[in-house]
Amino acid sequence: MSQLSPRDIAVLEERRQAECTVAAALVSEPVAGGFMSVSGPGSWTNQACGLGLAGPVAEAEVDRLVEFYASRGIEPKLEVCAFADETLLAALAARGFVLREFEAVLARPLTAGEAFAPALGWPAGITFARVDRKDRAQVEAFVEASTCGFRPEGAPVPEALADASRRMIAEARTECFLALDGAAAVGGGSLDVGEGVAALLGTSVRASHRGRGIQQALIALRLQAAQARGCAVVCIHSRPGIPTERNAARMGFALVYHKVALVRPGPGLEPSP
Repeated sequence: MSQLSPRDIAVLEERRQAECTVAAALVSEPVAGGFMSVSGPGSWTNQACGLGLAGPVAEAEVDRLVEFYASRGIEPKLEVCAFADETLLAALAARGFVLREFEAVLARPLTAGEAFAPALGWPAGITFARVDRKDRAQVEAFVEASTCGFRPEGAPVPEALADASRRMIAEARTECFLALDGAAAVGGGSLDVGEGVAALLGTSVRASHRGRGIQQALIALRLQAAQARGCAVVCIHSRPGIPTERNAARMGFALVYHKVALVRPGPGLEPSP
């Protein structure tokens, strides 16, 4: 993979994810070596990331996490990396946290001078644009196109999702790319850059344009951007076995570690996405 071990990559990537979530959220606090964030009901930013990688976790820290969310009427949720200290797992189990889903983290190293192109070639008739965060119309086109795969076709973008996306786009750490068929935005994806590591996020392609290699092209463009930003490693988070994982493998990504999303359901608590 690179000179970095899987644990080294996990430490960098989990910290990057936590910082990215902080940038997109309305409220955040440090906890157990990571951060817990929240923006209100329905927001993907309602989660804690990066916990337990700096050593043992005090039970009081987990109690503070539970209160942070429960006091706002939101189901406590966190993502736990395979390298997290086992004291974190014990404290979560004792407080009734349960498994919500699995996630695979894939990564690939970047080398100076390496060229990137889609494995299937650049899609015919499609152009690509880097989003200008000062161009309001382009930002809104990106928000709509890049989230189309995360909601029912034809449904409007939930306001919580749109707001978090706009806050991310406004950050210098984030670069966004649109796929265009003529003037129509048919897909998009983001690059988030942390310390020594970057991640490809939130990629969607409209159903009418899938199967044409657009997702791979968006991966190649963001690898170029990460290389230009001096990143040593780029990561992709994926549910196991979905097309994203297969496209990433074709572009040189390999599995580095797994993580799980854990939640603590309770009466009157708004479920976290």
